[in-house]
Amino acid sequence: MAVVDTAVVAERILASVMRYQRSTGDGDCGGRGMCPACAGAHLPNVVGRVRLGLPVELALPGFPAKSPNRAKVLGAAPDLAERLSLRFLQRLCEEIAGFYEPGAEIVICSDGRVFGDFIGVTDEDIGLYQDGIRQLIADLGADCLRLFNLDDEYRDVPHETMRRRLIERYGEPLDRLREEVRAGGEPQRLYLGVTRFLVEDADTPEYTGSRAALQRECRERAYGVFQRSKAWGGLVADRFPEAVRLSIHPQNCGSPKLGIHLLETADGWLTPWHGVAVEIAGRYVLMKRHQAEAIGARLVLTPGGEPSHFVAPDDAVPPPSLGAGPRVSGGGSETTTSGGAAS
Repeated sequence: MAVVDTAVVAERILASVMRYQRSTGDGDCGGRGMCPACAGAHLPNVVGRVRLGLPVELALPGFPAKSPNRAKVLGAAPDLAERLSLRFLQRLCEEIAGFYEPGAEIVICSDGRVFGDFIGVTDEDIGLYQDGIRQLIADLGADCLRLFNLDDEYRDVPHETMRRRLIERYGEPLDRLREEVRAGGEPQRLYLGVTRFLVEDADTPEYTGSRAALQRECRERAYGVFQRSKAWGGLVADRFPEAVRLSIHPQNCGSPKLGIHLLETADGWLTPWHGVAVEIAGRYVLMKRHQAEAIGARLVLTPGGEPSHFVAPDDAVPPPSLGAGPRVSGGGSETTTSGGAAS
């Protein structure tokens, strides 16, 4: 490989990723461009890998399981929303390999097994979802992506034992987490976001209790999700110490994690496993299922008869404030530029 300017190449690699930054919009940068505070939190890891001529490693916790609320998703299996997202991640790595020969590798740290019992998804459905993600990676020939989950860390033990061992090694006391949330800032923002997801996922026709009772229950369960999520983060940090830490949640300026969009969406918190892919005005956008149905979108099935995605009516227009996710044109052809305004 030709001699490279380590700093220049590292900054270019990080800039490629930050084009799709998922930011809270807080701070001076607003999640736009190569903010020194945002870049500075991740640049040392990139520089270290480039200096050694190694692939840059990125760790992305996510792809846990589909939401149990069928008003948001099509079913329990991965669909076109996941397929397009995985293809974007693969192409991001290929783009980096175009100017840095060793390229990049993304470890998808599938975390459904970590807190499935708190989010209302069975271990069986989590296993089926993870198998589906593996199959999509194979079908796409996505050789820059690999999957890591709790089953890889704690082999041949019951799932409850896996979760107990994770907390025993990496968990923080719940009382301490409650204090962190009460203090405000990033912990409180994440806690409120998790609570919102739990309420949405549990608010199904089968639920017969009051809205107030549901919110109380979800606020309490959110602490369990928060505890296990932080524990999972500790395990991921130990297993991939040189990786740039990505997140599917919006992140503050200068955060140790870099939030990243996987598809264009008007909702800064929406993910492929909480929504559906909708072809609208010649591009794919991530929405909740009920939102797609509300605009009269037509359901498309796979050749095997499984739900895949929606196609909006010809006169439908995209949401007005799409985030800085990868723009994917209808039919699946992905461009190299981000679409929409930064969220």
